[in-house]
Amino acid sequence: MRTTTAPETVAELVARRWGDHRPGLKYEDTGHTVLSHHRTAQEAAGRAALLVDLMPPGAEPHLGVLLDNTPEFPFWLGAAALAGAAVAGINPTRRGPELARDILHTDCRILVTERAHLPLLRGLDLPGVRLLVTDTEEYGALLAPYAGAKPGEATLGTPGPDSRLLLYFTSGSTGAPKAAICTQGRLAAAGSALARRFSVTPQDVHYVCMPLFHGNAVIADWLPALAGGASVALRRRFSASAFLDDVRAYGATYFTYVGRAVQYLLATEPRPDDREHRLRLGFGTEAGAVDAARFAERFGVPLVEGYGATEGGASVQHTPDTPPGALGRAGEGDDLAVIDPETGVECPAAVLDADGRLLNGSAAIGELVNRGRSLFEGYWRNPDAEAARTRDGWYWTGDLFFRDAAGFLYFAGRTDDRLRVDSENLAAAVIENILARWPEAAAVAVYAVPDEVAGDQVMAAVALRAGARFDPEAFAAFLAAQPDLGTKMAPRYVRIVPGMPVTATNKVHRVALRRAGFRCPDPVWHRSRTGSYRPLTEAGLAELMSRYEAHARADLLDR
Repeated sequence: MRTTTAPETVAELVARRWGDHRPGLKYEDTGHTVLSHHRTAQEAAGRAALLVDLMPPGAEPHLGVLLDNTPEFPFWLGAAALAGAAVAGINPTRRGPELARDILHTDCRILVTERAHLPLLRGLDLPGVRLLVTDTEEYGALLAPYAGAKPGEATLGTPGPDSRLLLYFTSGSTGAPKAAICTQGRLAAAGSALARRFSVTPQDVHYVCMPLFHGNAVIADWLPALAGGASVALRRRFSASAFLDDVRAYGATYFTYVGRAVQYLLATEPRPDDREHRLRLGFGTEAGAVDAARFAERFGVPLVEGYGATEGGASVQHTPDTPPGALGRAGEGDDLAVIDPETGVECPAAVLDADGRLLNGSAAIGELVNRGRSLFEGYWRNPDAEAARTRDGWYWTGDLFFRDAAGFLYFAGRTDDRLRVDSENLAAAVIENILARWPEAAAVAVYAVPDEVAGDQVMAAVALRAGARFDPEAFAAFLAAQPDLGTKMAPRYVRIVPGMPVTATNKVHRVALRRAGFRCPDPVWHRSRTGSYRPLTEAGLAELMSRYEAHARADLLDR
């Protein structure tokens, strides 16, 4: 008899799919393959049994997953849930020692990957880590004895609400990415809540085109599908040109997005059949009010913007009366406030003009803080980062917001040296340490400037050594040669300063640098799509500013 009680763990959500022979997983290969919910639960159970046998005694029950969005990723998520283990999502845009650090920091004794990513691992020192390469004959032979496993038969420890399931990396203001702990109980509750909020049913198809090594795709796409009995359709990597064909072929009804994905979709050539699909909803962050309206007009699909970090410390709930540009109000049980991080005092309400432009940004913008109960479960082996996040008994999000007089919250960027580039959270200190290797640099400061469409771009101020000059070709070659420079870390803008501006305490004056951005008297070089750097001329600046105006983001440059 099928139970109707609310699931307390993701393991329960996976096990409930056993015996459900409706479509559960769709993916691209030579065509479009469909597996039933039962088959996906069966594959997860087999991998759980393998995991139990492979995990060394006494080791932390952690495995790294370095995969594109292939069926193996949800199989291993399900396997970890059933086995009482945790998945560390490994980001394939990381490089060299930084990639090795992510794997070793999370105590992964098993790393699941595919042949396409093996070059990333070449030459890395990963002591004690066993590699499983999914698209090989050896992997198939290893799995074969476990084909008859059932959910719950093999565990490293009985899965409970407090069992770790995800160690997902999130960047902050202090160096290397931090691995946020996500337990089965919190994730099961989040998936079930989203399934209720968006009325997910077995007739829905969730299109997963955002990377599964990020929390967005797992928490906002895979989990609500699992909770509501919907099927999941996988796209190996996001493709704007393939999006519409995919959603039609799969019969997709729901998708999630982050950062510039919506803008990439809008940049595709309009087609007469843009509205011929089953999509009823898109859910994500940072699309922006202008482009959300354009998306709805072109594709006939409403976009719902949300806010909720992987850490779970605070969430903002969109309501039907949420005004354009706002994300919503505090979630149930949250006591959210916009706080001046320097004084600890709550910021005054925002003053908006008739067009929704902020008139008192210097006073109204502060850090979003949760003063009430928090679902934050900590960072893996990083007590200093935990303490910084929860200082004074409050949860500090690290994100900038302002609140209007009616209590609606608006996202305004990242705190001091955090950057969010094309949906990736980056830490300025990490990029600075890499740029500091350039022989011609005497000092380097990295900071965010608003992107003209969504999120941030990386800008670097560089003070040159005596007698040196900025050679754009040599600088680009230097960047290309750095093994740990991720694909989104290269500065879009480089400002050559005669000397680094500093505060009274001899710290780099980041506020002044950020406020000036690329509209400054010093020479500024702009990185093109080919990776070369060119001077930002008056004509180039005018063209750039027109793009900010077109996306209603020019006012962000003045904050």
